[in-house]
Amino acid sequence: MRGNNRVLVALTILFFLVGAHPLWADEIRVAAASNVTGAARALAERFEVETGHEVVLAFGSTGKHYAQIRNGAPFHAFLAADVERPRRLVEEGVAVDGSRFTYARGALVLWSPEPDYVDAAGRVLKEGSYRYLALANPRLAPYGRAARQVLEARGLWGATEGRRVMGENIAQTFQFVRTGNAELGFVAASQLKVMGGSGEGSCWRVPSSLHDPIDQQAVLIEDNQAAREFLAFVGSEQGRAVFREFGYEAP
Repeated sequence: MRGNNRVLVALTILFFLVGAHPLWADEIRVAAASNVTGAARALAERFEVETGHEVVLAFGSTGKHYAQIRNGAPFHAFLAADVERPRRLVEEGVAVDGSRFTYARGALVLWSPEPDYVDAAGRVLKEGSYRYLALANPRLAPYGRAARQVLEARGLWGATEGRRVMGENIAQTFQFVRTGNAELGFVAASQLKVMGGSGEGSCWRVPSSLHDPIDQQAVLIEDNQAAREFLAFVGSEQGRAVFREFGYEAP
């Protein structure tokens, strides 16, 4: 009986040491679009507390992540900034069929750190005396493609040639504006949310009618249980609530 008691005590201590977390906790490597930096970190922290799994996030442009994954980069899951790249990965047999879903819809904002610089209708794009306008590379970043569509809809794509400064991704684009290397630029609403509301300065939230929807999809790259659990958490109501907190619209 004493031996059984010792086993029971040992198991009890072990339970309190690990809490509700599984002993088989895994590391989940996630490629994530730059615009979801704040939301993804918040999601990862909550998921880690609930499950004990560790989420390792790598942020960058969706186009570059796509190329890396195709070339064998060891990611378990992909939080993209568009629909196209996750769809391609499934069609090419790189991602898990049936795992793709839309987790958020992004919002585009024209922003300047200067108060009263950007008007509420975006007329500054045509009437302003700015030297540089920042946007993400339309070939690599969905937010950059949306920015180009806005300029084309306003008949300003040609007129802004020579003044456009392109970031590799939306994070670099944001830094161009924040550091004053460009007076204004097209950024993600979520980036201003991280700064607190609209951040310092002035902004125009671009009407969604001026560009294609920025639907953002997730897809499973390597089929393991921990990664499936993380994507399920991202797509849950709790996960969607986090994205709403960071300025995303419901998909």
